[in-house]
Amino acid sequence: MRALSHQCKDVHVELIDRPERSRYEAIEGNEVVAFAEYDVQGSTVVMPHTVTMPEHRGRGLAAMVVQFALDDIRAEGRTVVPSCWFVAEFIAEHPDYADLVA
Repeated sequence: MRALSHQCKDVHVELIDRPERSRYEAIEGNEVVAFAEYDVQGSTVVMPHTVTMPEHRGRGLAAMVVQFALDDIRAEGRTVVPSCWFVAEFIAEHPDYADLVA
């Protein structure tokens, strides 16, 4: 399990890969506030769904989780299939991640 503590403006979250749940999570206190699901298929990671809990939306949490996930996928030498619209949009807005797209 890879983890990172992240502080940005008023947001302090722990970013964690939870392979047993097949998702990356943003945790604030003891609460999961956002997550990005994934499915590993060989050397490719399919990312079908990203969620931010309604009471935590508008704080950039989903973007933090997706960036953490993409950095982890890159570090593992894998590619990504951004089947979630949010992940696809994030990559389109951050072209330095375009090389990860399978």
